[in-house]
Amino acid sequence: MKRTHLIALVAYAILTANSEHVAAQLMKVKNEFTRADSLRGNLTPLRTCYDIQYYNLDIKVDIDSKFISGSNLFRFRAAEDFKRLQFDLFADLKVNKVVYQGKDLPFTREYNAVYVDFPKIIDKGSQEEFTVYYEGHPTEAIKAPWDGGIDWKKDSNGKAWIATACQGMGASVWWPNKDHQYDEVDSMLISVAVPKGLMNVSNGRLAKVENLNDGYTKFHWKVVNPINNYNVAINIGDYVHFQEKHQGEKGPLDIDYYILRENNTADKKAHLQNNAKRTITAFEHWFGPYPFYEDGYKLVETHHLGMEHQSAIAYGNGYQNGYLGSDASGTGWGKKWDFIVVHESGHEWFGNNITAADLADMWIHESFTNYSEALFIDYFYGKEASQAYVHGIRRGIQNDIPIQGPYHVNKEGSGDMYPKGGVMLNMIRTMIANDDKWRKLLRGLNSKFYHQQVDYNDIVRYLSQQSGLDLSKVFEQYVQHASIPTLEIQQDASGAILGRWISEVKGFHMPIHIGIKGKNRQLVHLDQHFRAIKIPGLNKENIDIDTFNYYVGVLSE
Repeated sequence: MKRTHLIALVAYAILTANSEHVAAQLMKVKNEFTRADSLRGNLTPLRTCYDIQYYNLDIKVDIDSKFISGSNLFRFRAAEDFKRLQFDLFADLKVNKVVYQGKDLPFTREYNAVYVDFPKIIDKGSQEEFTVYYEGHPTEAIKAPWDGGIDWKKDSNGKAWIATACQGMGASVWWPNKDHQYDEVDSMLISVAVPKGLMNVSNGRLAKVENLNDGYTKFHWKVVNPINNYNVAINIGDYVHFQEKHQGEKGPLDIDYYILRENNTADKKAHLQNNAKRTITAFEHWFGPYPFYEDGYKLVETHHLGMEHQSAIAYGNGYQNGYLGSDASGTGWGKKWDFIVVHESGHEWFGNNITAADLADMWIHESFTNYSEALFIDYFYGKEASQAYVHGIRRGIQNDIPIQGPYHVNKEGSGDMYPKGGVMLNMIRTMIANDDKWRKLLRGLNSKFYHQQVDYNDIVRYLSQQSGLDLSKVFEQYVQHASIPTLEIQQDASGAILGRWISEVKGFHMPIHIGIKGKNRQLVHLDQHFRAIKIPGLNKENIDIDTFNYYVGVLSE
């Protein structure tokens, strides 16, 4: 889930607030990019010259003033010889100093990019570190998670209830880092000081609680797995903590829950526990072991709806099934489980384990995670229910722009990446027509690209090779174009049934299941030239095309 996809979520959940629709349309039509967009999205030598290995983010949160201050240590390996590098921090936050080997380094700023000059050449392969000290009033998220920043709220008892949400906008909206998805830090310590009586919950495991002398308590959270910047989170509130162990594929998995004290009731706790354990069980079956056993799995209650913060998922769905009680598919299957627990947990595999190297390929995160909802249904309620759900979510598809965005400018594609991406994956599963093989493909993806950054070509190449089907044109059509293909059916003078694809993709070809009504369908391979569909007894009156599982147009003359 991300800030720029309000239109997708509105359509997806069949919510139609006019003000939200207008705002989303304005966001969607932005096609011009600025120098700031390029500085944020482009991989220049000033960013690729160093590989981030460790962060130590150490901050204090002044809640009354909505002010943060502190530092972040950057430990890195030099990928090339260099003397200058870029890190990122939004311009409304002040860089007080940058310290290297006990001395202040000169730095300059351009928009949200900060350039640091070292006193000597940093040699390729060397291990170095510097620390950025900063402070300021970070951008306030008015409608998190769809706009990024810090969400400053209070619970019903008047106590502070604060969370970060910054996907798409960038983690540098509240802390200094190399803000690009291609480079994940290997491990991290997140230290956050908050007023006494409150708790901060971040990613990973709680390593230490430190009582300070100034009326603050500092919580130290240790992350030992690679983590993307936008996943790093703070959650501050009057939390009650409870824990359980779940027997997973790799052994016992710690599941932790942090809920507001006001919601510490048996029914609400049971709701989260039931949904969390069922989700982990289903997704380990389909995708392989939970990718972050060492850091555990947490659900943390937030005021905003939810975000896939690695090992510390933000939860704000009000302890109810569905998406705020609704079912995007209209089938009823979406009301049998808590949408936020399932969807955001799906991102632990697709988004957090397998991460798009550029925001343009955010469809990888959202398409697979949207489809994970159907696979959850499949695991507990069967394949027929799963396919009904996938078919139902088509009504959220707009076919406005491609679901892949432009590269190097920090811009994702259409919000169709949710339902259209899920529909596409269900089509591929239907083409493969072997569910054991399909499961092995999904598990293989998470194994081959374990804790890695990928792009469009990585996904297309892997699924094509492992499925034995050339899926390149399928992905090109459904990911890189807004339209869908049309299957044209004709009957020639001899009575033979012919078929071809009409598509803007040159050389488009895709198999589809066709048969005679009332009988089993078979997989028919068609391209952009009319081919005979060799099914004995087939005619235009009895032809049966699987348009339930294939999202295509049909033209019959």
